[in-house]
Amino acid sequence: MYGIGVQLRNACFNAGILKETVFDCPVICIGNITVGGTGKTPHTEMLLRLLIPRYRVAVLSRGYKRKSKGYHVATLESPMTEIGDEAWQMKHKFPEAVIAVDGNRRRGIRRLLTDETTRGIQVILLDDAFQHRYVKAALNILLTDYHRLITDDVLLPAGRLREPITAKERAHIVVVTKCPSDMKPMDYRVVKEALSLRPHQHLFFSTFRYGALYRLFDETPGQAEELNADTHVLLLTGIASPQQMLLDLRRITRHITPLSFQDHHQFTSHDIQRLEEAFTAMQGSKRLIITTEKDAARLRLVESLSPIVRRHIHVLPVETEILRGEQQVFERQIEEQIAPCR
Repeated sequence: MYGIGVQLRNACFNAGILKETVFDCPVICIGNITVGGTGKTPHTEMLLRLLIPRYRVAVLSRGYKRKSKGYHVATLESPMTEIGDEAWQMKHKFPEAVIAVDGNRRRGIRRLLTDETTRGIQVILLDDAFQHRYVKAALNILLTDYHRLITDDVLLPAGRLREPITAKERAHIVVVTKCPSDMKPMDYRVVKEALSLRPHQHLFFSTFRYGALYRLFDETPGQAEELNADTHVLLLTGIASPQQMLLDLRRITRHITPLSFQDHHQFTSHDIQRLEEAFTAMQGSKRLIITTEKDAARLRLVESLSPIVRRHIHVLPVETEILRGEQQVFERQIEEQIAPCR
């Protein structure tokens, strides 16, 4: 029944019964057809790093699990609860970008293009909007997790697919995310054959690159730590798919204790108690709590963390890199797709 409903909706868009809006400003959609966990935020940030030097760029997302409603433009003073953890993270990493949230994407784009404070936007990135077909993007980028390809999944509620696998045909670019950095040529071929893309579609593979650890709470004494084989790590995550991060950290140290929650999880007093107990129970002279940038946005709001836990929480920054030496090829594809719309 779910599949019939989704296919009927897509058929209405394809037949023009439901209308897609085209905007003068080029719109790039970064999304997926699965429920969470494909790395949309790091890939959106990769596009920001590419486009900001040349264009005035805006990111529009729905602001998942925020407590506000309607249209909001983020500032550095905006509370995370008003704009959501992902928008908060991007605004603080890219203060020169316009970051906005609105569940109604058409309304949000119109406001970005007409409001006095944001007028002059040249490129809009739509975060997690592959299913939002009321906006016709100049470029659709579809992400799929290497550890659970869309071809290995089934529709909700039995699996995690939001749409049938045929929805991938709407994509201009498909990126297989969270790949091991040492993928073998045979692995590339297997994935390419499984996805079976159309000739006009472009396939890329991406992996995570990690930055230097930094302390979540700047007021705590001491220097940021470095990981080595003797480090005992409590990996605290509230993201949909922490598997690749766990695998990458295990290449450095085998002493890792995962403490995982659902995506966008709001940490409760019970969760903090579990965190405190797990950290206290850890062995070794060198102990760290490592979390993601997205989780850090929510952890900053927790007031019940003990001083010792606050002192040991470190954030691991992550960036996305296109594999197989195709980073410049990927960037050219972005430019070639949006240039005719400008």
